[in-house]
Amino acid sequence: MHVVIMGCGRVGAALAQHLSSRDHSVAIIDQNPEAFRRLGAEFEGQSITGVGFDRQILTEAGIARADAFAAVSSGDNSNIIAARVARELYNVKTVVARIYDSQRAIVYERLGIPTIATVRWTADRFLRYLLPDEQTPLWRDPTATVSLIEVPVDPTWIGRTVHGLEKATGARVAYLMRFGLGTLPTESTVLQDGDQVFMLVTDEIKASVRSVAATAVEGSD
Repeated sequence: MHVVIMGCGRVGAALAQHLSSRDHSVAIIDQNPEAFRRLGAEFEGQSITGVGFDRQILTEAGIARADAFAAVSSGDNSNIIAARVARELYNVKTVVARIYDSQRAIVYERLGIPTIATVRWTADRFLRYLLPDEQTPLWRDPTATVSLIEVPVDPTWIGRTVHGLEKATGARVAYLMRFGLGTLPTESTVLQDGDQVFMLVTDEIKASVRSVAATAVEGSD
């Protein structure tokens, strides 16, 4: 696949190197030619100096044949303008933009452009390590609406189905960790001793989901 990246900072350079190492075609754009030093001598893609939403620059980068476009410069406005140009003018199938302002990310998601709100995401990652007992989310969507959390379950749930847990909590089981391996459950999957349960929740129901899951199932005595 051919990927066009706008922004050759640490994130953009890492993306370009990773994609290139997997034999994907990559063109990376940055206004500062010195930024391309981050790519290293082994990078085999294109390095193009210019503005990432300039049509001539995008044409040089092969936007017309691009399978994906990533806008990861340091500016929110530049990222969203470039992402919209790639999506709306060149019909690139997969377009992702990095956004620092999580509130603005909500607007851009509604335009159909997936965004990564880096400040909120990074803060959540730090909190997971700094406050492990407070169970900060493993993942949160860019609009900060849905999060993925580990939910400890009462032993009385063992032998009962995932469907029963979902019905009782009102939340979706995203996956289980069983014997050290991730497992995608079905409604008929039976919970086993030692399973780690990860659920998708909103902030409004997070506390109640944990409470219900941690409570003994009625009639289990």
